[in-house]
Order: sequence, then C-alpha cells, then structure tokens
Amino acid sequence: MSASYELTPERLAQVAERSARVAQEVSRAFVGPADVPRLLLTALYARGHVLLEGVPGVAKTTLAKAFASTLRSSFKRIQFTPDLLPSDITGTYVLSPADGTFRLREGPIFANVVLGDEINRAPAKTQSALLEAMQETQATIDGETRALPKPFLVIATQNPVEQAGTYPLPEAQIDRFLLRLVIGYPTAEQERDILERFGRALPTLNSVLEPETVLAIQAMVSEVHAEGSVLDYVVRLCGATRAHPHVLLGASPRASLSLLQAAKALALQAGRGHLLPDDVKRLALPVLAHRIVLTQDAQMEGVTGESVVRSLLEKVSVR
Repeated sequence: MSASYELTPERLAQVAERSARVAQEVSRAFVGPADVPRLLLTALYARGHVLLEGVPGVAKTTLAKAFASTLRSSFKRIQFTPDLLPSDITGTYVLSPADGTFRLREGPIFANVVLGDEINRAPAKTQSALLEAMQETQATIDGETRALPKPFLVIATQNPVEQAGTYPLPEAQIDRFLLRLVIGYPTAEQERDILERFGRALPTLNSVLEPETVLAIQAMVSEVHAEGSVLDYVVRLCGATRAHPHVLLGASPRASLSLLQAAKALALQAGRGHLLPDDVKRLALPVLAHRIVLTQDAQMEGVTGESVVRSLLEKVSVR
C-alpha cells in the first residue's frame, strides 16, 4: 500500500480488505467477542493503546499474541510482577568487558507491539515507566532520550482489582489507554468451541500488515472527514459526563480527541472516508468509561463508568 494518505476509493478498499483479513486471522486463535479484533485495529490505526481486563484464563494474553502475529513487526512481552523495576522495562546501561565502556541494553519497551501482562501486579512506580513511552513514543534512560520503533502499540492485560496482589492503575496512566476492553467468560457454545479447537497447539497465524502499511493507514485516519454535527455530538457526550451526578471527574478534552480519533479509525476499517454518529456511539463505552472517576457514594451504590456512559448514550441525541 502506498504511503500516501489520500483517501481514494482504491486505498479505502485496501484498508477495509486488510482489516478484515487481520480480524479473520485473530479469530483463528481467539474465541470470544467478534468485535474485539476490530477494536484492537482501531487502537493501532489511531496511534493508541489498549487495556484488556478480565479474570485469569479468558485468553487475554492469547488475544494479544494472536493480534501481534498478524503484524509483520517486532513483538516483546513484559510479565509484570511486584519486584519488577522501571529499568526492567526501559533498559539500562551495562559495562562491556571488551572495551570497558557502558552500552545500552534496550528493554522490552523497544518493540512495535509490547504486551504488558498483568500490568496491575506491579506497584505504581513501575507502572509509570510506561507513561512516557505511551504518550511520547520515547523512553528516557539515565537522562538520554531514545525514540521507540514506529508503529508502537502497548496491549496491557489487567486482572480485576479485587484479586489478591493487584494494584489499581493511577488515573494518569489509565487515561493513556485509548480503549479499555473487558473480556468476560465465553458463552457455553464458545467454550465448547475452545475445547474442540485448542486441544492441540495453537495455529500459526499469517502476517497481514507491514509497519509501512500501518504508518500509511495511521496517516489516513487524520484525513477521515467529520461533519460539524458529529463533532458537536462528541462534545455534548463528553460534556454530559462532567455534569452527571454520579461523576466526580468527567471525560477530559483528551478523551474527546481520543473518541474522535478512534471513531475515524473505525470508519476507515469500514472503507469509509467520512464519520458517522454510529461510529462515535460504538466506541463511546470503551473510550470513555475507564476515564470517568465516580463519587464515593456512587461507587458504594454499585454505579460503574460503563453504566454512566450507557445512560448518556440514551439521553444525548444526535442533532
């Protein structure tokens, strides 16, 4: 695919075809909600990152590995533990016995796709080592700033905070994740499918997207057209979270930008060069719910960010 980001019908069709192939390949290894591979692509195209949440054993890591396998790019995995240090993520300088000089040993953050497994099993100091990388696509090691490979995508898995040995992610880090996807238990039919399909080794997946192709698609996302009415809808929807009685801190302007960018990426996967209100509605929950901070009373009443966003989607109309 050409690096040009002009939204010609041919290029839009190419993006739609490649995206469908990625989703098809991922579904060969992951059994679960059909829209999850598309949402991972949405984050990749929109230059964002993904937080996968669910109890152990629902194939969060399998999903991340399967998605990375469809990209012809470098992949690294970080297993977060309570004793993990920031330098274990970013890297450190080590003494070279050959010439007596210090050389950088790059950490696993220097990859196109980074899987942060069980990210909330490490304390906040270690979790924060990802912040600069996720926001600025760079890492600072002993005062030296180094650029990370492009494209760059962090897929982090998280266990429910009620489980023993977990730490809640700081709000500042949660806000860096474009999407939060909750992976629940499979249906009975899906679980039967898992037992039949994966008694053997997982299938070898085909690579579909090259780094150059991903970078071209990322550039095309910015060219997707959004009518003024759709922009107004995004503003009203995010503004409504700030006025909700159960919300202490609502969605920020960064959340508005994230919702718009993600919706454009979703439209591009459908082969469209323009945005629809349905694109915004589809992504409001995974983009906004984890960015909302509820009041203490609301939390005690069992209110969640998801329930707040769902109620607002019913109340805020598209004019």
